[in-house]
Amino acid sequence: GPAPGRLPAAAGDEGPLEGGPPDHSYSLSSGTTSEELLRKLNEQRDIIALLEVKMKEMKGSIRRLRLAEAQLREEIREKDRLLHAASAGTRKRHGL
Repeated sequence: GPAPGRLPAAAGDEGPLEGGPPDHSYSLSSGTTSEELLRKLNEQRDIIALLEVKMKEMKGSIRRLRLAEAQLREEIREKDRLLHAASAGTRKRHGL
């Protein structure tokens, strides 16, 4: 049977659809059957489902990158603070 979320092709629904000539690469010809339309629809749903999974993965990656960025920025602030403190101590010792 069809996979969950897929529309089954209805029996006797296979006559060509009315329509003019296609004006875009994604337009359908006037001879497209309901079965072909359902197949194309299900293909598009599969693509959308895959893209949703990829989007969730990318959101997780972005979250991890933001955390890593925050940690690196904190390390830089700490090193800058230490450098500034060491630099101030050196200037005092040499009377600058």
